[in-house]
Amino acid sequence: MRSGGSSRPVHSLSVSEAARRLAEAGCDTPRLDAELLLREGADLTRRLAREPIAYIIGRKAFRWIELSVDPRVLIPRPDTETLVEAALGLAPRGGRVHDVGTGSGAVALAIKQERPDLVVTGSDASAGAVDVARSNAARLGLDVPVSVCEWLPAGDYDLVVANLPYVREDEWDGLEPEIRLFEPREALVAGADGLEAIRSLVAAAPAGTLLALEHAPAQARAVRGMLGDARTVRDLGGRERVTVGRVR
Repeated sequence: MRSGGSSRPVHSLSVSEAARRLAEAGCDTPRLDAELLLREGADLTRRLAREPIAYIIGRKAFRWIELSVDPRVLIPRPDTETLVEAALGLAPRGGRVHDVGTGSGAVALAIKQERPDLVVTGSDASAGAVDVARSNAARLGLDVPVSVCEWLPAGDYDLVVANLPYVREDEWDGLEPEIRLFEPREALVAGADGLEAIRSLVAAAPAGTLLALEHAPAQARAVRGMLGDARTVRDLGGRERVTVGRVR
């Protein structure tokens, strides 16, 4: 590993020295990362190897909650707040909302925290992810049951939300090391066009089910074509990020 010309142990570095090393390692926000890691007393060496900050310190803020995260689950992204916003506006008072592919529980727990009137549940095909989500729900004191299920558990739902894998196979090698080397591939990649998981959920859901689906901006038109009465919500960057519609 590059040392930047210094043999000093990483735990004794100043913020400026740590930031310089992180910049040399290719980190996008070296000063911010250095300040956070040194304040937390966390392992700079792991960040120099491009491990995400959230995995190093074991947590990530998402909307008004803080989630425990580890390599069994994706790190929640700001773009996914668009899915939460859509759900908050769509769910009727006292309605039943289910989150498919819940991962850390970010979407389901954020919805429940902001709309305690809702009955919110979650599911994930990964037993490890379900363990993380259940732990987050318990720590936050939010009543969000989470089950192991590949697609949509049987039930009567007013709204189903999902942030499923939507990265194309040919995009994987070009992703940043933080993603490619550390985050779970199966939670990111979904076939040649990135839409296999979304197609599978649409096929598995009963006709008439109201879905809110996160996707890449370039996939918006294709996702609208899978649903009836479909419309797409843009994220804060103006990109088509979440499509809402009913299963035909």
